Amino acid sequence: MFGKFFVLFSLMGVFALTGCDSIDEDKAAGSESPQLISPTGPDVEVSLALTSAQLDWVGQQIFRNECAGRFRCLVHWNDGEAFPSLGIGHFIWYPEGVDGRFVESFPALMEYMEQRQVNIPEWLRALEPFDAPWREKADFLAVDDSPRVAELREFLAGTQGIQAEFIFRRARQSLGKMIEAAPDDQKSEVAGRLESLSQTPGGVYAIIDYVNFKGEGLSATERYEGQGWGLLQVLLEMSGSPDQSALVKFREAADTVLTRRAENAENPIERERWLPGWRKRLETYAEPPVFKISK
Repeated sequence: MFGKFFVLFSLMGVFALTGCDSIDEDKAAGSESPQLISPTGPDVEVSLALTSAQLDWVGQQIFRNECAGRFRCLVHWNDGEAFPSLGIGHFIWYPEGVDGRFVESFPALMEYMEQRQVNIPEWLRALEPFDAPWREKADFLAVDDSPRVAELREFLAGTQGIQAEFIFRRARQSLGKMIEAAPDDQKSEVAGRLESLSQTPGGVYAIIDYVNFKGEGLSATERYEGQGWGLLQVLLEMSGSPDQSALVKFREAADTVLTRRAENAENPIERERWLPGWRKRLETYAEPPVFKISK
């Protein structure tokens, strides 16, 4: 079951999380101890650390970015897309027979929930193959008010903390891969930029949200005119003046990368509707007022 998934490992600790058209097309209990991973790049060790409270904040930010915090948007089908988006991160779930450009993530989330022994709705668990049960948006809209979809929304509303863990874990596990995928003469620069971003909660949030939002930038299918738009491409684009913070440089680089994507896209919806929303999302890449990261 859940045949399409990333390889995941058990995460120590449970993070608490409280807490339409998406602006994107694509997506120990109570412990305050930071959770760390340390992929090693050239001469630089990069770690992401968040306390439970900080992850709570990040999860709520992502939910606002994707759904404006709206319950109904937890199961949604955006205009111009061939798949529904689910959960606080608007995880992609392809219908049977759809082999899309973007990396699918909802089956991976369900696999992670199964490993965490979450009580998954029986009809969802029984799907074989584990594909979205609606072939197109019209099919979904016809059952949008059905008991099954209502149950799915309730399930996703009640597992927001697990979803935040999953998003955080995906970002952590991608760091070493991005350094490795960078051109040899830029590996140290990419590692250094990740290290600088990792020093503050706002920078960690930007890394986590962007990976969920636009991916790692490693998939060969996530390209227009041969150019990607994921986190790796943003890190490679970062420049700016010495007096700018890493987060400001990241935000400006992300704007450049997403503008390039929209200009290269065949579908004008990316330039006319999605790009303004993407830019609003980038504006949230700022430091929260109170949190400090402990290493």
